[in-house]
Amino acid sequence: MQQPGGMNKVVILGRGEAGKSTLAARLGTATGLPVVELDKHFWPADLTPIHQDRWAAVQRQLIAADRWILDGDLGPYDVLPVRLAAADTVIVLDFPLRRCAWRAARRSRENLAFWRWLLGYRRRSLPIVLAAIAEHAGAADVHRLRNPREVDEFLSRASTKDTGTPPRG
Repeated sequence: MQQPGGMNKVVILGRGEAGKSTLAARLGTATGLPVVELDKHFWPADLTPIHQDRWAAVQRQLIAADRWILDGDLGPYDVLPVRLAAADTVIVLDFPLRRCAWRAARRSRENLAFWRWLLGYRRRSLPIVLAAIAEHAGAADVHRLRNPREVDEFLSRASTKDTGTPPRG
């Protein structure tokens, strides 16, 4: 069943440890949309990034479905145009560095490349993400959420839309 208001194909992007997967799970529960965690499709067991051509092909398979939430931001390895062009809703979690770094430090299993991406996200990656959204997701509803309160407000609106089906959960 299609969601009213065009929220059927959702892309969630943002700095590492901003809460993309948590938001995706909560939004999936609220809307009934299936959640796809991109890290599980991108990173092999040895953590060697897959080639961009292969990643684009994997994404083309994922976006073929009628409804989805694609959760993930793969930084310099990503091929954003594929999923952005198919999205009707794009959510960017633009949380402060201190929040994300604290959460990453608690996990303490991240490598140097991750930390470089995390620390430089707002200066280096976010402008690329925003430009890709402007270029490839022009028809999508774009939401730039900067703190947990804004996330909660967004989820509240998503949960209370008359979807024709009750929220799961």
